[in-house]
Amino acid sequence: MTSANTSGFFITLEGPEGSGKSTHASRLAEYLRSKGRDVLLTREPGGTAIGDQIRAILNDHANTAMHPRAEILLFCASRAQLVNRMIRPHLARGGTVVCDRFSDSTLAYQGYGHGLDLGILRTISNFATEQLTPDLTLLLDLPVEIGLARRRRSESDWNRLDALEVAFHRRVRQGYLELSRAEPGRWVLIDADREEEAVWESIKKSVSTRLASGA
Repeated sequence: MTSANTSGFFITLEGPEGSGKSTHASRLAEYLRSKGRDVLLTREPGGTAIGDQIRAILNDHANTAMHPRAEILLFCASRAQLVNRMIRPHLARGGTVVCDRFSDSTLAYQGYGHGLDLGILRTISNFATEQLTPDLTLLLDLPVEIGLARRRRSESDWNRLDALEVAFHRRVRQGYLELSRAEPGRWVLIDADREEEAVWESIKKSVSTRLASGA
């Protein structure tokens, strides 16, 4: 169960750019619906009208001067709106939430990537989410060079954060790996440097196993 003390189940997908999170989040939501679950599929930043406006600001290449502290506050503003208006109500009804990124992205990108204090970031994010924690987090991991190459092939999706230096993205990936090692009960590491169907089968197996255990 989630830390929200609800009867729902909260799944997040995390990972470096180009790891296939959005594709597999959609597939996972559809799969769970086919099993009779009431599924909310959402994403970060965004997921609400206000959050989508914030997303546009965060992704805009014109905003390269954005300070990392401003960045984290914008991400958490979008997150607070999403949690309050969408995620918590759905979980309270006993539904399942599948979210493409959540608060672990803040620790990976603004913490490990930009070097902001992890303790402060956790405090800000906990305030935004009222300490909501996913029940299961799937880390889709792959070398950053491969992921960025995938992103470049989809030029319409290439955003301000994608364009940061490769060293930044390497720090983000390392951050994700450290976060997953620190909470092995919540995280499942998925090798995303494979064909889509192989990645999907690993995701489906991991989620099915966790749900069968009593969620």
